[in-house]
Amino acid sequence: MRTTVRKKGDNTKNQKSVSFSLDAPEAKTVSVAGHFNHWNTTSDVMKKNKEGIWSCSVRLAPGQYEYLFFVDGEWTFDPACDCSVGNVYGSENCLIVVE
Repeated sequence: MRTTVRKKGDNTKNQKSVSFSLDAPEAKTVSVAGHFNHWNTTSDVMKKNKEGIWSCSVRLAPGQYEYLFFVDGEWTFDPACDCSVGNVYGSENCLIVVE
């Protein structure tokens, strides 16, 4: 499977808002990082609601993107993800397809 990454500014009119969420009430900090933000753990910081659900939205152009959550300094697989791909570290990254 080939991963397609689009740079910011490419097809901006075709970008869609993609929501990410994680149930982690005990977590202190959570962000989402992936190909879409160059795996920057401080770029898309998530906010926690009263129920302990962390969430954020990211604008993405159509394509396939690998991502993981960064929870209190640890990479964490998205338990709601139903598609993954192996990475160079011998583990799995989540895969999201934006149409």
